[in-house]
Amino acid sequence: MPNPPDLQDGVLAMMSARAGHFPLESGHHGELWLELDALFWTPSDLEPFAYRLAELIGPYEPDVVCGPLVGGAFLAQLVAMRLGVRFCHTERTSPGDGLYAATYRLPDALTPRLAGLRVAVVDDVVNAGSAVRATLAALAQTDARPVAIGALLALGTTPAAVAGTAGLPLESVATRENEIWVPDRCPRCANGEPLQKP
Repeated sequence: MPNPPDLQDGVLAMMSARAGHFPLESGHHGELWLELDALFWTPSDLEPFAYRLAELIGPYEPDVVCGPLVGGAFLAQLVAMRLGVRFCHTERTSPGDGLYAATYRLPDALTPRLAGLRVAVVDDVVNAGSAVRATLAALAQTDARPVAIGALLALGTTPAAVAGTAGLPLESVATRENEIWVPDRCPRCANGEPLQKP
């Protein structure tokens, strides 16, 4: 069932967008940067979107909702509370160098608790999917059973490709067209535009 237009528009309205030439955590280059720090400033404003995401994730019957720090974890906690299930998070341990080189880890205290449990991975925005991929890799070391990927916003076609590679469904409250490039195929680099630090 598609999301109501007011939810789609509402998610996009909560995120300030900047156009330019940006390096992404995944190692890709992109022309869209979203300011996500203010997304959680007023949690009650975010609740309807988190609850809609919980409705989308619920049919996969997760035992746990896991999100990468920072924003993904905050959102995952709201979704877990709405579903009445457990919550965990991952945190980035190294940025890495190259495509998808960033690594994330689970807290040591939670690792043994995850074995055999059904886990939904939730992030605020999935673009190249670097944090989601790294979170799935961390979960794989615990014998957890990922069942779905969820996001407030999925950008472009890459999130679906990341989910497909992992053999998981992708659920999102909103979508937006977007394009990313590996550095040696970036048209903005080819035009001599310098990278901007967000």
